[in-house]
Amino acid sequence: MAIATLLISTVLLKATGNTGIGGMTTAICIGTVICIVAAMAGDTSQDLKTGYIVGATPLYQQIGELIGAVAAGLAIAGVLYLLNAAWSYGSSQIPAPQATLMKMVVEGVMGGNLPWGLVFTGVFIAIAVEIVGIPVLPFAIGLYLPIHLSTPIMVGGLIRLWAEKRKCSSEERRSEIINDGVLFSSGMIAGEGLVGILLAVFAVIGLDLDMGGILGNWGGVVFFVLLCAIMIKFMFGSKKKAKQ
Repeated sequence: MAIATLLISTVLLKATGNTGIGGMTTAICIGTVICIVAAMAGDTSQDLKTGYIVGATPLYQQIGELIGAVAAGLAIAGVLYLLNAAWSYGSSQIPAPQATLMKMVVEGVMGGNLPWGLVFTGVFIAIAVEIVGIPVLPFAIGLYLPIHLSTPIMVGGLIRLWAEKRKCSSEERRSEIINDGVLFSSGMIAGEGLVGILLAVFAVIGLDLDMGGILGNWGGVVFFVLLCAIMIKFMFGSKKKAKQ
């Protein structure tokens, strides 16, 4: 939705004479609002579903959503400034692929050099991919994300596929294994965010904790394999599950 909004709004702004830095900034703001609205709408619908399951009151949930939106907005603004001060966006530490994509779209439309042939080719490929039954969103994300980000995503998908295809005593057992993997992965996502903030603080104060030069690529691969093994152990290794 954000990319489609950027394309449409930038074309309209250019057609009405709103070009240059002002026009590009306006287009980015419009796309940002639509992106946040869509994200919050999806999150709220999932929260209401969860609340219905546990018997929560929708009114109180909405109040909590509003408080959470304001608090999160204030917290995220501070985190974004912190990350930019530590490494700056677009660097190897923070490649910001989605932001880079939005920048390319806006500058391409405003400058008149956006390769529309590639854009429409992507549209038709997306239609073809949907027709054959492949979700187009993860397909597209895998194309524009850097390989060092899309590779672990693929590994996680393969682990889930293996868990779904593995023989189990019952469907309930299979769902339990997959849910445990999802919970474990959710914890890793939250942990990565917290560690990233902590490393940014260290970078701002001048404390370098970069272990990349010490471990190297192979050291990172070893730790990644150990992490996957720990997750699989968590999914399948409890005594209760072993008896089932």
